[in-house]
Amino acid sequence: MDWNLILACLHHLAVFTLVGIFAAEFALLRPGLSGTRLGQLAKVDAAYGAIAVVVIAVGVVRVWLGGVDPMYYLTNHAFWGKMAAFLVMGLLTIQPTVAIRRWVKAAGGDADYVVPADQISRSRRFVHLQAGVLLLIPLFAAAMARGYGS
Repeated sequence: MDWNLILACLHHLAVFTLVGIFAAEFALLRPGLSGTRLGQLAKVDAAYGAIAVVVIAVGVVRVWLGGVDPMYYLTNHAFWGKMAAFLVMGLLTIQPTVAIRRWVKAAGGDADYVVPADQISRSRRFVHLQAGVLLLIPLFAAAMARGYGS
């Protein structure tokens, strides 16, 4: 059985799932957010965090058991650029996640609760920054796959 292929496929599926969930969060985080949409956003945000953990877990297993010498990754600048970009994305998601939890608590099940527009705007800035950083990850991955960064 080709574990390298299986791990690569799992990693790619997890990453594409992460991007899809990120896109859903990006779309839901809009002015006028209230009621059912707020609940959906909270669920999407939780899924975003969960799939990020899967991406990391599969990535770590792939580095150590994927059939490529781990030193290829550990000494590769493109790999570390990709890791740094993923870390920055993780840090940028803290503010929106905390805000979403605060909004759900403030709503307290009230379907008429509307998140203040200035708070939505602030969180959207963080999500837009995440989108910009996200663009770097496939660039680093493509460079790494072609042997750059060693």
